[in-house]
Amino acid sequence: MLYAIKTAPQYTTWQDMLSVWQAADAMEVFHSAWNFDHFYPINVPDTSGPCMEAWTTLSALAQATNRIRIGCMVSGVVYRHPAVLANMMASLDIISDGRLEIGIGAGWSEEECDAYGIELGTLTERFDRFDEACEVLHGMLSQEQTTYAGKYFNLTSARCNPPPVQRPHPPICIGGNGEKRTFPNVVRWADHWNYAGFDLDGFITKRQVLADQCAAAGRNPDEILTSIHQPVDAGALDQLKDDVAAFKEAGLGMMVFYLPPPHDPSILEPLAAIAEAV
Repeated sequence: MLYAIKTAPQYTTWQDMLSVWQAADAMEVFHSAWNFDHFYPINVPDTSGPCMEAWTTLSALAQATNRIRIGCMVSGVVYRHPAVLANMMASLDIISDGRLEIGIGAGWSEEECDAYGIELGTLTERFDRFDEACEVLHGMLSQEQTTYAGKYFNLTSARCNPPPVQRPHPPICIGGNGEKRTFPNVVRWADHWNYAGFDLDGFITKRQVLADQCAAAGRNPDEILTSIHQPVDAGALDQLKDDVAAFKEAGLGMMVFYLPPPHDPSILEPLAAIAEAV
């Protein structure tokens, strides 16, 4: 099983995030490091606090690290035109010397969209847009030119030049548990699926549904890395070790340790010890 870290860029400082990522970069046990794509803090009572922008910080962290793979889990396609996002991704893959992991999702924050005048749309509209965005991103990142005609996006001989270092494109992660709309895109486009939950039974159930859909489409589910977010409580490391062992036994591909702010690199040593002991 692979191990990763995630630092939400909310209620934190740039220096604290930087110190954690650089420390993780120096520890071989950690495969990758991730942030998230929001403009307001999430899952907190007060959303008026600080939250740094995802792709700006990710670019800076790419330059501040050397080994660890980097990614945003996940980038909401509602926030940026996918052709623009593809160019951002290609450039960052070059800047990081081929270390980028791509995470994409439909987007969900009504508060952010309402505040910024972004049309989020109904659930159906969000996933219709996401379907189109997946196809646009894949084309832009893997082809010299992309022409596409959809309801939300239209491209005519669009180029993404220079292309990403990783060919045909950096690994694509799609997060979410929706069997009707999310999973078909995972089967078609993704190299990595992130389960949107923390419970073992739920993960096992959804993984089987995804495997069944892969089989129906003629795709080997073993080609798709599976991951979950694992919240870290420094005061409950024994329980964390048990959880890690249970998910490893169940065949999870990667555990993403979700680090709470304030971010402090001292938490990485006990996490590394757990990973090496399990």
